[in-house]
Amino acid sequence: MKSSKQDKANPEAIIYCRVSDNKQVRNGDGLNSQETRCREFARYRDFNVIDVFRDDVSGGDTNRPGMQAMLAFLKKHKKGERIVIIDDISRFARDVRGHWDLRDLLEDAGVRLMSPTMEFGNDADSVLHENLMASVAQHQRQKNAEQTLNRMRARAQNGYWGFQAPTGYRYEAVSGRGRMLKRVEPAATIVQEALEGYASGRFENQAEVARFLQQSPLFPKNRAGRVVNQRAASILRSPLYAGYLEVPEWSVELRKAQHEGLVSFETWRRIQDRLDGISRMPSRKNLRQDFSLRGYVVCDDCGNPLTACWSKGRTARHPYYLCPKRGCESYGKSIRRDVIEGEFEQLLATLQPTPKLFEVAERMFKEIWNHQVGRAKEQAGLLSIQLKKVERQIDQLLDRVIETELPSVAKAYEAKIGKLEQDKLLIREKMAGGGRPKSSYEDALRTALGFLANPCNLWNSDRLEDRQTVLKLAFANKLRYRRGEGFRTADLALPFKALAGVLCGESEMARPKGFEPLTPRFVVWCSIQLSYGRAVGR
Repeated sequence: MKSSKQDKANPEAIIYCRVSDNKQVRNGDGLNSQETRCREFARYRDFNVIDVFRDDVSGGDTNRPGMQAMLAFLKKHKKGERIVIIDDISRFARDVRGHWDLRDLLEDAGVRLMSPTMEFGNDADSVLHENLMASVAQHQRQKNAEQTLNRMRARAQNGYWGFQAPTGYRYEAVSGRGRMLKRVEPAATIVQEALEGYASGRFENQAEVARFLQQSPLFPKNRAGRVVNQRAASILRSPLYAGYLEVPEWSVELRKAQHEGLVSFETWRRIQDRLDGISRMPSRKNLRQDFSLRGYVVCDDCGNPLTACWSKGRTARHPYYLCPKRGCESYGKSIRRDVIEGEFEQLLATLQPTPKLFEVAERMFKEIWNHQVGRAKEQAGLLSIQLKKVERQIDQLLDRVIETELPSVAKAYEAKIGKLEQDKLLIREKMAGGGRPKSSYEDALRTALGFLANPCNLWNSDRLEDRQTVLKLAFANKLRYRRGEGFRTADLALPFKALAGVLCGESEMARPKGFEPLTPRFVVWCSIQLSYGRAVGR
C-alpha cells in the first residue's frame, strides 16, 4: 500500500460519466460501468480520484448539470496537476463544436483530458484523430435521432401514438405491438363525461368543463392543485379521445388509431363544431353552489338575469336574489333565496307526469326504438352511397389541386379535402356500427326515463352540475320571474312539452302516415337518436 505522502504527490483525477437519459439510469448500469473502467484506468496511471460527476442528458447539449458542476469544482480547486477521465469521447460530447468548447474550458483551467480508449494531444495527428472521433460521435447522435424520428413517424402512420399519454390513458406493453395506450380509471370515465357533456350542451363553454374537472376529486391536477382552462381546451381538441390521431408536423393526417377511444368520432366532431362556432366565455368566479338558479332566471320587468348575493345582518348573513339592472322597476329589490327556489321546486314538481301518462311515453319510446332497429339495413345502404359520393368529391378536388398553379387555390382545395376526409372517417365509423344500437333499450334509456319520470330527484342532488343539467333539460329558455308574483309560464323543453300536450289532449295518438309526424313522436324519435346513434338524413 502506498503511503499518504506518495498519494498526495500523485496527480488528482476527476471522473466524468454520462448516459443519454434517465431511463438508462433506471434500467441499465451504464454510469457505474463507466466509473469502474475509469477508476481502473486511474489506478493503472497512479492517479488519485477525488470526485465523480454524472449526467443523464443528451451529449448534444453542453449545458449539463453534471458538466457545469465539474467545471465549477475545477475553478474552485486549482492547485496541483489535475486530470479529467472519461470512458469514451462520446461520453464527453456528441457535437463537434460542443466538444471543442468544453476542451477549451478544461485547457483554460489547466486540466488535462484523458481516456482509456484514446490519447489526447496537441500535435497535428492527435488533433486530426480527435476531430474525426468527435465527428463520428456527432454523426452517431444525429443518425440515432433520425432513426428514432423515422420509427416514431412510421408508428404514427400505423395508428400508434408515441408521445406522452393523455390524461385517462397510460402505456402498456402489448405482445407483438409494442407499447400502446390503454384506458385507465377513474380518469378515463371523468374525461369521457366531460367530453360528452360538452358535446350535448350540458357544459356551455370550456370554463364549465374546467370547473367540472376541478371539482372531480379523482381527476389529476397540476402541482398547484388546479385544472386550468387551457388543459380543458386541449382535452376537447384532442382526437386521441375519439380513437384517432394526427401529427401535422410529420405530415401524418387524421387517421384511425390502434387504441380504444373514450367517445365516438361523431361526438368529437360535434365538440369541434361547438368550439369553432361558439365564443369562449371566461369562468365566472362568483358562480357558487349557494345560488343554483343564478344565470337561469331573468327579471320579468327588464329581461336581465337575476344576480345573487349574501346580505350581512346583525347576527347572520342572508342569501338573496335581485335584479342588477339600473332603471328597472325591480332594481336592487331583494328576493329571499328560500322563496324563489321554493317556488321553483313547486314548478318542477308540476312537470312530473302521472303514472298512466308515463306508461304511454314508455310505449312510444319502445315503438320508436324498434322502428330504428328495423331501419338498420336501410341506413347501411344510404351510408354506402354517401361514402362513394364523398370519395368522388375527394378525387375531383385532387385533380384540381394538380391542375392549379396558384398556391392559395391549392391550399383551399387541400383544406376542403381534409374536411371531406373527416366526413369519410365519420361515415365509416357509422358503417362499422352497422346501424345497430350501442346498448339495449333498457340500458340506454333507463337514465333518461328516470329523469322524465321525476326531474325533482336530480334537482335534489348536492352537485351544482346536476342542478344545472335539470335547468337545461327541462326548460327551453330562461325562466322569467316577477317579484311578489312568482314565475311566469315556463317554456318547457320538447320532451316535457310533448308529455304536456298528450296530457291536455292537444294531440292524438295517430299513425303519422301521409302527413307530418306529430310533435310527441318527433320528440321521441330525436331522443332515441341520442342513445341509438344518429341516422342518415331522413
